Amino acid sequence: MATAAVNLSEWRVRPAGPSDLCGLKALAELTGGGFTNLPNDRAALAERIERSEASYAALLTEPQDENYLLVLEHAPTGRIGGTACLFSRVGVRWPFYSYKLTTLSMHSKELGRTFRTQVLHLVNDFEGASEVGGLFLHPDLRTGGLGRLLARSRYLFLALHRPRFGDRVLAELRGRMRPDGSAPFWDGLAGKFFGMGFQEADAFNAVQGNQFIADLMPKYPVYVAMLPDEAREALGQPHEQGQAAMRMLEAEGFAFHGYVDIFDGGPTLDTRLADIRTVREAVPARVTGIANGHGGAVRLVAGGQLKQFRCAALPLRMSDDGELLAGAEGPFQSGDEVLHAHF
Repeated sequence: MATAAVNLSEWRVRPAGPSDLCGLKALAELTGGGFTNLPNDRAALAERIERSEASYAALLTEPQDENYLLVLEHAPTGRIGGTACLFSRVGVRWPFYSYKLTTLSMHSKELGRTFRTQVLHLVNDFEGASEVGGLFLHPDLRTGGLGRLLARSRYLFLALHRPRFGDRVLAELRGRMRPDGSAPFWDGLAGKFFGMGFQEADAFNAVQGNQFIADLMPKYPVYVAMLPDEAREALGQPHEQGQAAMRMLEAEGFAFHGYVDIFDGGPTLDTRLADIRTVREAVPARVTGIANGHGGAVRLVAGGQLKQFRCAALPLRMSDDGELLAGAEGPFQSGDEVLHAHF
């Protein structure tokens, strides 16, 4: 079935609220598992919305333990087409575990041979960093620029709320999974210590947290050569549906430095907040009027603090002094202070 054409200017990203629960539950039913930040559990989703509401309302001068939940909304109909989130500081409520992939080199003088092998170390190296995650777009809407709008809205949110986030930002990508929803990396390593399948462990982690990992996960280094072939091949590789997301992250300056998810082996990318391309290139401006008709270049535009945050991709006209004329269909009005970047 052909996907209907998308009118990009009709969509905007805004903070999630309690009225979005049904829309988020409908999206969660489409993930196929592996999305810890979008569990297919109504009570867990309601708890996430409640925590997000508290995060937006908090008066802060530095990151504590906030989770800002965003939704992609079709303005004319109110349809929720996607979601994403930002964590201000990981490793506060419970440890943030990763596997760090390193290379061990051993040499035998008698044999005249050097042997190199990869080793996995259980680490908490990202403690205190911020995270962009939870990105999920309805399968019918993965066209027309909506993925870029949703993903990059997070970076303008960071730029508009710098004191609420850390200097380092990470992004976890879902790892490879089989058609039945099981994960080769989980089955080859962690699953042997927990007595449960990947989907059960993933659902438990999404609802109850990951203290059980600290309790049961082996603390010693793991030699990659001892893993089954399928688990080794999955190590550091994104899910096939996450390859486009990985390319977008890399275009923003995120890079893979050997960290992988302990559940599915998916890659974790990171960068400094100040080095994110959208943050670096964002330009402040004031909206001074409403343009009559279209004709301007499409720009990524965001404005508003906390619950008033809005982000859209709109055709804009720019005056000689750098001020903007926004289209009447957009979420911005004359006098609004905004940031804008290329789209």
